[in-house]
Amino acid sequence: MDGLSRRNMLLAGGALGALGALGAASPVSARSLWTWSPGDSVAGAGAGVDPEWVWDEEVDRLVASVIDRGDVPKVNEQLRTWTRNDQAAPAGLPQDVREFIDKARQLPSWADREKLETAAAFNKTRGFYLNVLNGVGGGMLSTAIPREARAVYYSKGGADMEDRVAKTSMLGFAVGDLNAYRADGDCVVQAVKTRMVHAAVRHLLPKSPAWSQVSGGQKIPISQADILVTWHSLATYAMGKLLEWKVPVSPAESDAYLHLWQVTVHMLGVQDQYIPKTWDAANAQSKQVLDPILTSTKEGVELTDILLGQLAEQTSPGGIDRPLCNALARYLVGDRVADMDRIPEEPFWEKTIATVWPKLVAFREGLLPLPLVPPLAWTVDEAARQYILAFLTKGKGTAIEIPDTNRPSGR
Repeated sequence: MDGLSRRNMLLAGGALGALGALGAASPVSARSLWTWSPGDSVAGAGAGVDPEWVWDEEVDRLVASVIDRGDVPKVNEQLRTWTRNDQAAPAGLPQDVREFIDKARQLPSWADREKLETAAAFNKTRGFYLNVLNGVGGGMLSTAIPREARAVYYSKGGADMEDRVAKTSMLGFAVGDLNAYRADGDCVVQAVKTRMVHAAVRHLLPKSPAWSQVSGGQKIPISQADILVTWHSLATYAMGKLLEWKVPVSPAESDAYLHLWQVTVHMLGVQDQYIPKTWDAANAQSKQVLDPILTSTKEGVELTDILLGQLAEQTSPGGIDRPLCNALARYLVGDRVADMDRIPEEPFWEKTIATVWPKLVAFREGLLPLPLVPPLAWTVDEAARQYILAFLTKGKGTAIEIPDTNRPSGR
């Protein structure tokens, strides 16, 4: 797909001038010029090109061809049978797709099996916190990321958020599994499939008049910068909250958890020169690419309401209603992002959660005896557990699939 080359995109979009001037209509103006050093990456060096103008040309050309020649149903049918890291790419796939998968499934040379095993154990012992943070906190952050919210809303999955959440959750489940990168795991599978879905969205979404009207001048969605933004709304955000909550995390666990996400974002097609090598580097990058661009959008507000509505509906059997869901969501992302997402304020529950959550954490970590945990804390604890259950039950019986169209108009 020659039209997706960096050179042609810049020429077509007039972005050569925008790179120098960063006009106010461009979403790039929401953050400063790219100054993050590739010396702080896992590669240790790089050209330093702003990832805002870098995509994933190899898979973009491939998937555009798959869509244009009508092979999406055939490819999706075959991909449903590919479920394990050690499984060969399905023989029924078109040759070019199979060749891409065989190349894309290879772990980077710097992947450390010992660290991946440590990360798996960490995910097991800290799964309660990580599922709440990545599943719900990350979800609320994503709807305050304008490009992500709009790409979700106007792509095919935006018309059926239950199914969209299920498919999006598949990669999250895979990353958190004890066997994520083991032979019998599926993190490689889900990452490569997601990489192909991203390519499909890059090919399709520019054809959506509705998306083009709100894209802020972006001609092609899901740049390398956009993927990094999402990465920080999960990995960097989660580690920051664990530290804020004073959850004991050893240096080895912290390093391993970072490594897990470094490998995963590499598998999603992000160049090594953009992947932070330390948490300090990750925090610095996050402050440049994530923090300044968070804002409210019509699409993000609607998606937030749908997501919280789904959670409240699924958790009702456990006695958890929407106000408590709202309050827990606000606690996870803070007032600034919660207000962007238009999550209603719930004064009673917000005060309660702010009071009891630190005690719950301390109790789980053996730092506080049971008699000192207020009785109402267990209602909040149940809410968090129901949040996790609602998150984990999504994705069961579904599969990541390549879309062949955008959101239908009127839906």
